Formats: sequence, C-alpha cells, structure tokens
Amino acid sequence: MPPRWNWDFDDEPRVPPGTGSFDGRDLRPRQRRPRTRTIRTTIVLALIIALLAASSSHSGHSHAAAAARPPAHRVARAKPVTAQAATAAVLAYTPFVSSGGTGGRDVALTFDDGPGPYTPQVLTVLERMHVHATFFVIGEMLRYFARSAERELRDGDVIGDHTETHPFMARLSARDQANELEEQIARIELIGGPRPTLFRPPYGSFDATTMRELRRMHLLMVLWSDDTEDYRQPGVAAIVSRALEGAHPGAIILLHDAGGTRTETVAALPAIIRGIRARGLRLVTIPQLLHQDPPPHGLPLPPNLSGD
Repeated sequence: MPPRWNWDFDDEPRVPPGTGSFDGRDLRPRQRRPRTRTIRTTIVLALIIALLAASSSHSGHSHAAAAARPPAHRVARAKPVTAQAATAAVLAYTPFVSSGGTGGRDVALTFDDGPGPYTPQVLTVLERMHVHATFFVIGEMLRYFARSAERELRDGDVIGDHTETHPFMARLSARDQANELEEQIARIELIGGPRPTLFRPPYGSFDATTMRELRRMHLLMVLWSDDTEDYRQPGVAAIVSRALEGAHPGAIILLHDAGGTRTETVAALPAIIRGIRARGLRLVTIPQLLHQDPPPHGLPLPPNLSGD
C-alpha cells in the first residue's frame, strides 16, 4: 500500500534568545553618528521605506489573489465518493448487480467467507501490489480473525455482509434472514468499521424474502460475473486462467480468502493482478466500480443461484 508520511518537521530554524545575532547580522547597539550623516541616512531610509511599502502592497495584492484561487491540485482532484453514496445511487434503480458497466476499464476483485487463516497472506499480496478489494465477511469469523478485518479497513478495502453464519438464505424464515444480516452488521460496527452497504448471498441463495429484507436495510446484493471456483482447489494455473477469462470492463471476479485451504488462491493472486493490468484494466472496489462505471438500468433479477 502507499506509504503513510509523517509530516512532523520544523519549518524554519529558530535563533536561541539572547544570542544577539540573526542570519549573521550583528544586533549590538551602534555608536551615534554625526548629525549630517544622520540626516542623509534618514533620507535614504525614507526612500527605502517607501520602496518597500510599494513592493509590499504589490506583493500583498498578489498573495491575496493567489489565496483566492484554489491550488491547482485541489481543483483537479475530485472529492472521493463514499460507499454509501455509490450504493444508494445504484439502489435507486436496481436491487442487485452482477457486474458494472462496460464503458470503462474497471474490474473488481472480491473475496468471500473470511476472515480466516489465509486472509493475512491475501492482504500482503494486495498491499505489495497496491490493490484494493472487496471482502464479503462472515460475522462469526470475526470472533477469531477480527484483526484481519481491521487490517482490511486500514488498507482501504471494503467490507460487505456475507451473513453471520453462512446459511442458505432461501431456506430461512424472514426473521432468521433478518438476524443473519443484522448480526453481521453489528459485528462490523463493533470493530470500528462503517455499516456495510453491500451483501453477497452465501451459495448464491436468496428469495423474495431476502430481497425485502435487503430493501429494508438499504443493502445492495452483489453477485458476480466470473466465478474462479477456487474453493474447489483446481490448481493455481486453473484459477489464474478462469480469472483472466472473465476479466473484462465491469467484471466482478469471485475468489475466496477463507472457508478452506486457500494456498492456491494466494499463489494465483499475483498472476491474476498482473494479467488484468496487462490488459489495460484497473482494479477497484465494488463502490468505486458502482460510481465510475455503474451497471445499466432494466436488468432482470437473476434466479436463485443455489438451485434450492
């Protein structure tokens, strides 16, 4: 990740009191000079003061004008969008996304089922390669691996809701579905994270009740356009190949940082990142994708992906 600078320094050296000098000039009292020389000196000093006053007036005007103009870098830099604002803008016309638009160059890496024992290794790769990702976190995993989630937040990654216990949502009552969503949100807020605005259904399982609860909680359901099936541990080469196969503008790529042995995912990640960048694509979080290249209007809601 980019370095965090410490701007703790002194602007100018200070002169210790009582030294009698500043910038090499002697400040000791001078001998009184004859009157004629004093008059002449007075005239010269008056001229100097007049010149300095004129210069100061012009300089002050220039400084005031410069102060009135915002610095160039501030004009050029757009105010960063928040996850809440990006989600709300898309929720205004659709309850779900499975990809962004196709007019940009953005691709989002997403990780499910964490945090877990392999999450620190995933984060180390992302930090080293300066990539931000979106993590769909299981609430009960925070009982054991909260530090990894805190590290995700410090890194600038985004955390979404992946329920409290990772159930098939379509098999639960309305009350149980609400509890699964709310308990995970509470755990994220307890570790100091912002309230999640994104939700990914475990196993792709959801129903009409799920959609009603998501609407009530202002959560956007985030599916995917490219499933690497890394959870099956098919080998590093297969994971890389599947990720790059689906790497196109607006793609949402599904990976896992927990839920099983994830050594292959960790090993595949650098090649995935390099391959995506080699195509001129840019890796972003889901909120950045929603803001910079949102999905089109009028998409039909996909069926329950789990088949139940």
